[in-house]
Amino acid sequence: MKRRLRILGLGITALTALAVLATCAQVLALRWHDPDATAWMRMRERQATERGRTLELRRTWLPLERIPRDLQRAVVLAEDGSFHAHHGFDWAAIRAARERNARAARVKVGGSTITQQLAKNLFLSPARTWVRKGRETVITAAMELLLPKDRILELYLNSIEFGPGVFGVAEAAQHHYGVPVERLTRQQCCRLAAIIPAPLRYRIGGDYVGRRAAQLSGMMGPEPAVSAR
Repeated sequence: MKRRLRILGLGITALTALAVLATCAQVLALRWHDPDATAWMRMRERQATERGRTLELRRTWLPLERIPRDLQRAVVLAEDGSFHAHHGFDWAAIRAARERNARAARVKVGGSTITQQLAKNLFLSPARTWVRKGRETVITAAMELLLPKDRILELYLNSIEFGPGVFGVAEAAQHHYGVPVERLTRQQCCRLAAIIPAPLRYRIGGDYVGRRAAQLSGMMGPEPAVSAR
């Protein structure tokens, strides 16, 4: 009996190690490869099919250097102010979210970092299960170990949802404002950042989004003066 348990334990350990290695290989590939689709995009397609509809997915990949600095800053401030300082998990934010949710007696806010959100969007589902959370933890740790911060941010900005079938900041700029992302104003950048938590529910011109955008803009400080020619 003990021998069988030992063999079982070794088998489980070996399978776990193989799963972790496979995850690391997938994450490492992201260092050079831009993913064609994400788990979140495929989920939205399935949801549309189940409703008897066809969903056109739109995403145009942009390197980080072509994404306005104001948009990068607004998104980091809105979603993960400690992004450049932590190693994948913001424990203070997680504790604060847990306390707030306990007071509200429901899940009102999350404490996920940009890296955790990216892990979920690329590979996982929104299901709140221990298995999914465990996989998210492993993927997040692998991303922080194997990918530079700028690459994580680039992947995130090109993968997050901004509306029905709208993924990434390039298509978000066209969908909401009808302009290339490079021509977004700071206020427009802040409004796009403000809808990230619920892009299918928040309206880009809504009162809440406007208030949140103003808050983000204030956190960014005064805009650089434009020199006269």
